[in-house]
This record gives sequence, structure tokens and C-alpha cells, in this order.
Amino acid sequence: MLFNVEQNELIEKTAEELKKLIDKPSWASFVKTGVHKQRPPVNDDWWYIRAASVLRKIYLLGPIGVSKLKAKYGGKKNRGVQPEKFFEGSGSIARKILQQLEAAKLIKQDVRGKHKGRVITPKGKSILYSVAKSLGGKVTPAKKVAPKQPAPKAEEKKEATPVIPKEEQLMKAPPAKDKAKEVKVEKVKQKSKDLNSLGAQNSENFEQSEISELGTEEISKKKEKAPKQPVKEEKTETKVIETKVTEVQPDKEQKEEIKVEETPEKKEDKQ
Repeated sequence: MLFNVEQNELIEKTAEELKKLIDKPSWASFVKTGVHKQRPPVNDDWWYIRAASVLRKIYLLGPIGVSKLKAKYGGKKNRGVQPEKFFEGSGSIARKILQQLEAAKLIKQDVRGKHKGRVITPKGKSILYSVAKSLGGKVTPAKKVAPKQPAPKAEEKKEATPVIPKEEQLMKAPPAKDKAKEVKVEKVKQKSKDLNSLGAQNSENFEQSEISELGTEEISKKKEKAPKQPVKEEKTETKVIETKVTEVQPDKEQKEEIKVEETPEKKEDKQ
């Protein structure tokens, strides 16, 4: 019903109702509502308007405390050349308003799960609903949800299972089969099927090749068993012929005899 009405009008009307229940402090006309504000509020009834807004917030977001209300009523501060920065609202104003509303029994402290804070009371709801109804709000009836009844549990009689000792369980258990043996048997069956499909000729060739392989194996075994005969080594004598090299030196007499005869042309040149 509260959402069918303009919220600004709802807050103003509830502020008029709260004038009868709470009092405005003497210092309210001189203070700012936060660090981000430059001047105090102009409206003289701003304290009651803020109280009505806090009551509505508790109705929507309860349980709620001072720290969340400070964030809700904060804003950006004009810092001149520097960029704007968010600052929280006044905690003292939020705390005083919560104390006054709690004294008027419009809210109360409660814990719901992990959350702890103030929650609206039936008296506070009645004020909001009455104002919304006077503004022309339509009451939307809440859907009645039938509580789920637990299904009746069928009583099942559990038959007592006989206890079998471990020795009997081991005796009755089937013997474990080796998977490796099963795989080998399957491979042998596949080979036999392949041989049958090839035909008689291929099978004969296969048998002959196996026989020849067996023969070569037997021969090699006989050779290994036979005693080894000593091998005669042939000695070869190598004769080394020594040759002495004598240097032939020419005689001095022969050197003197061997002279080059001078030609007449050379004699003329000398002269």
C-alpha cells in the first residue's frame, strides 16, 4: 500500500504525525546534516521530515542500524579543484532520531538471523498505513499461503536380515577369474578363425614355414652340443732383407776434371 502513493507526500504527512510524538532539539537549527553539506537546512521542520524518512527506511530495510543510515543519508562533497568524494551523513542525528522513535514505541531492537538492529513495531506500521490510506492508497490483500503439511511417513516393516559369518561368505563367493587368461584364449580363437578363412593353401604354406623354422632350430642346437675341434694355425715366416745403402761420394780428382769450358763469347766479354 505504501508504494501506491507518492513517497514525498507520504513523508511530509508522517512528519506532521510525528510532531505529536517526538520533540525537536534546540541545536537542530544550527547544525549541518553531514560533512558534505555547506549550510544547515533551510526548512525549520527538517528534524521531523528526517524522522519520518528514517521510519520508512526501517520499515523497508529493517533490521538496520546507525552505520547503514549514515551511508544512506551521505553524499558527495565539493572539494574545489579536487574531484568529488563521498562522505557519510551525520551519525549523531541518526542516533538521536532512533532513540526518540524507540521511546515513542514506533521501533524496537531485534535480531533476525545474522542481522541486528532496529525493526518497526505494529504502532509504527499503523501510522504509515493510515497516512497512505488518507492519500488514496489501495490496500492489496496479502495472499494467504496454506502451511505445508508434512506427508505421513509410511511405516515400513524392515525384515531382519540373517547374519552370515565371514567364513561362509568366502566359501560361497565365486572363484575369481584371471582376466589375462581370458584375453589369451580370445586371441587364440581369433587366430584359428583367421587361418580357416585363408584356405588350405595358405595353411600348408604356414605349416611348411613352421617345419623349416623347427629344422633350423634343431640344427643350431646340434651344432652347439657338438665338441669344438682345435683349429691349426699356419705360421708364415717373413724374411726381412736388409739392404745397406752406401752413399757414393765423388772423388776430389774427378771434381777438378769436371770443368766447364768457357766459350769464346764469354772470354771477349771479360776482356
